[in-house]
Amino acid sequence: MPVNPDHAHLPPAPVLLERSFALADEAATHAFGERFAQAIESVREAAQDQQPAQEPEAARGHAFHGLQVQLIGDLGAGKTTLVRATLRGLGHTGRVRSPTYTLVEPYVLERPAGELALYHFDLYRFSDPAEWADAGFREYFDSGAICLVEWPQRVGPLLGVPDLVFSLALDGEGDARVLVARAYSESGKACLERC
Repeated sequence: MPVNPDHAHLPPAPVLLERSFALADEAATHAFGERFAQAIESVREAAQDQQPAQEPEAARGHAFHGLQVQLIGDLGAGKTTLVRATLRGLGHTGRVRSPTYTLVEPYVLERPAGELALYHFDLYRFSDPAEWADAGFREYFDSGAICLVEWPQRVGPLLGVPDLVFSLALDGEGDARVLVARAYSESGKACLERC
C-alpha cells in the first residue's frame, strides 16, 4: 500500500476505528459512496430514534449533529468522485459541481429522516489558513450538516477534529485506489462500521 504523505495532516486525536478499502475502479468508488450515504442515513435515523418520544418533533430532528468528513489525497485521487457518489446515494439527481473556484457547493436533500444539508468544500486554492477564518465558513460546520472537505490540510488545525478522514491514494496502474478511513468521533465510527 502506498505511503500517504498527507498522513502528517491527520488530527492529533485518538482514532476510534480505522478501515482500508480497495477500490478497484470508478465503479467501486461509486459503490463505496452509496454505502457511505446509506450509513449516514442509518446513523441519522438511529439518533432520532434515541430521542424521547415526548419531545416535540422539531427537537427530535436535531439529535444528529452533522458530520465533518475530510478527504485527503493528491490531485486525481478520487476525492470529488467519492463526493459525487455520496450525493447520488443520498438522492441528489442534479449536477454535482466541483467547488474548486466557488470554494463551497451547498445541497439540500429531502431524505426519509428529514431534510439534510450537505456542503462540499474544496480548499485547494487557500494558501494561508487565515483565508478560512476570513471566508466565514465556520457556521456551516455548526449547523448539523454534512461537511465534505477536500484539501483540509490547507487550513491547518482551524477545522478542528473531524468525524471522519478519508485518505485516498492511487494503487498501482489504472483506476485502482486505496481508501483508508479513520473515525475520530462516535458518529464517525458508527458511519464507518456501516460502510
